Amino acid sequence: MRRLMRPALLLLLVAIATLPAIADKVKDLYAKGQDAEARQHYEVAYGFFKQCYDLKPKDLRYRAAFERVRFEAAASIVHNGQKLREDGKLDEAVAEFQKALAIDPSLFIAKQELNRTLKMINDLRNPQPQAAGPPAGLERRIHDAAGPVELAPISNIPITVKLTDKSDTVYRTIGQLAGINVLFDPDYTPKQIKVELNGVTLEEALEITALESKTFWRPVTLNTIFVATDNPAKRKELEQSVLKTFYLTNLSAPTELQDVVNAIRAVLDVQRVQQLLSQNALVVRGTPDQIALAEKLVEDLDKARPEVIVDIAVMQVSKDRSRTLGLSPPTSATITLQDNINTTTTTTTTTGTTTPTTGTGTSGINLNTLGSLNATNFQVVIPSANLSAVMNNSDTKLLQNPQIRALDGQKASLKIGDRVPVATGSFQPGIGGVGINPLVNTQFQYLDVGVNIEITPHVHSNGEVTLKISMDVSAVTGQSNIGGISQPIIGQRKIEHEIRLRDGEANLLGGIMEDQQTKSLAGIPGLAQIPILRYLFGQTTQDHSENEIIFAIVPHIIRGTEVSEINQRAIDIGTSTTIELRHSSRPQAAPAQAPSQPATPSIQPAPTTQPPAPNAAPTGTASFLFDPPTIQAAKGGTFMVNLLLSGAQNVHSVPVQLNYDPKMLQLVNVSNGGFLSQDGQIVTLAHREDEMVGQSQITASRPPGVGGVSGQGAVVTLTFQAKTDGQTPLTITRGGARDPGLQAITVNGAQASVTIQ
Repeated sequence: MRRLMRPALLLLLVAIATLPAIADKVKDLYAKGQDAEARQHYEVAYGFFKQCYDLKPKDLRYRAAFERVRFEAAASIVHNGQKLREDGKLDEAVAEFQKALAIDPSLFIAKQELNRTLKMINDLRNPQPQAAGPPAGLERRIHDAAGPVELAPISNIPITVKLTDKSDTVYRTIGQLAGINVLFDPDYTPKQIKVELNGVTLEEALEITALESKTFWRPVTLNTIFVATDNPAKRKELEQSVLKTFYLTNLSAPTELQDVVNAIRAVLDVQRVQQLLSQNALVVRGTPDQIALAEKLVEDLDKARPEVIVDIAVMQVSKDRSRTLGLSPPTSATITLQDNINTTTTTTTTTGTTTPTTGTGTSGINLNTLGSLNATNFQVVIPSANLSAVMNNSDTKLLQNPQIRALDGQKASLKIGDRVPVATGSFQPGIGGVGINPLVNTQFQYLDVGVNIEITPHVHSNGEVTLKISMDVSAVTGQSNIGGISQPIIGQRKIEHEIRLRDGEANLLGGIMEDQQTKSLAGIPGLAQIPILRYLFGQTTQDHSENEIIFAIVPHIIRGTEVSEINQRAIDIGTSTTIELRHSSRPQAAPAQAPSQPATPSIQPAPTTQPPAPNAAPTGTASFLFDPPTIQAAKGGTFMVNLLLSGAQNVHSVPVQLNYDPKMLQLVNVSNGGFLSQDGQIVTLAHREDEMVGQSQITASRPPGVGGVSGQGAVVTLTFQAKTDGQTPLTITRGGARDPGLQAITVNGAQASVTIQ
């Protein structure tokens, strides 16, 4: 037992000696954190408070300080990152945004700024010409094999067409140049037209012919179109009808869904739109072009509302100084008559002699004794003099610093204080209509007394915030008796206005400065006003009171407005009576051609009708690869991985399906890897993510009318963010490649391993 007791006692002594040291260390760290916070060095303060919280996690004081400063520290780091990005230091800005996310993962603005900066870095490293083609939402419709029938890509090589003939002949001539079949409605009657076109593409020639002949055409197969007279009845009869359900992820209120429905109906002239509140979805039926434009509208309008955290500071400083100096002399005297007056009486005896008797009278003086009064018969009372030398100096500081988080356009309220009852009326009911009830019922209403704040923010796309503010700071300052009822007297300081501030900008809403000085002199008249003697015959009192109140406000954007280039792009959607998409086409100088594709237009089938170029490698030899196949990533950081294509020949487009664990990874960006653009052609990327299941549909395509490429290289570069520790795979579950004739090329899948620490 003795052997066991000695180590236990030793551990107990070590613990007793260590606990005070830990307590002193925590107090010292907490004091340093408070000092750093007062100096607005929030990142430094966060470090000190985090150490306090780690040492004493159960102490609510340290936890509150840690949680309070976390947001301020992350917001200040985001501001530093924005400044670094403006100075062109993109890598350093990325590090700052990642640091802010590590401190406060709920700060969405940090995630948005990180994604934006990573995209800027990728654009600098892989410069790509800006394509004037349709936006990504429309490209998904073109490449969706299960969707409506689409005409296969037509060569964009400039042609010259000069014809004066019937419209059906012009259609057939251009159809032969484009390699497509042209069918006509039996009710269509051709008419003579004149077409003179210089330097237009084949698809543009078809559109111009339709406009000239007042017809419209719709694809029937990949290489066949159907032409009919352009009138509402024929369009309604012949145009395709597509059904699609749109699931909204951000808008959920019935009024918000109705706004989207109204926009689709009014702008796109789509009448068959049904909203499903239970699923937060819209079901739309219309033509393929109307559905594609409806998808763009939904993507444009279904945006997460910006969010703002507003710091409000109510600072009040009161100073009271009082000084009393001097002698308070007596200013009055009291003279009283003493009750000690001697009176002499004569006593007569029966013997006839007279004996004088001296005694004390108890009944006061009479007229006979007035002559015998002297100074000893009076008492003079003079009050005492007081010498005062008193000084009083008091400072009062009051800081109220509430913090409010609000959505864009939504009112947020904060009330801190008491509900004070105030009488509003009284009545005295009778009893059964006879007599009077002696009881009086008084009605009360409750007023919110304390700090009452109402804020409605509106976030602008340029990083500014408009705030509609109503702030009321009140307190009960006294009581007043009104009609026999004691009513509270409420002192109030209130401000209401609307301001516009930049993110992180501090602004003074209003200030009240009160300065009151009082000086009084009391003493003997005349003597108290002599400069030197006034301290002996008078007393001087000076009071100086200062009261200053300042209202300050600082907005912080934690989720900004996400408006991309596709949301702002203007799109040609036809005429006022007909909604249709105008696919842009670009003349290409000396494009790379497939071996079987002619260099100039002629009466030959288009690439869609040509037999596809044979693959150099046998079926099954082409495969996807991840580079690198094994990835080590840090928690909260980002990493890049290339998706390679090896062994495929004459590749024109690559559609793949990527699967990953959404709990551990988040796909941040998809960029061109360079394989499909090795000859200088513009590559179009379309990708759609489902973050709930961890799935991404990615399609990389070369321009229509150009040949394919062969060899090995990176098709796309994927940027991920690591969310939590563990190991997870990246998998290509579905995918392949297509040649210029849209024929499938089989490609083996791939898998990579990601380890997050």
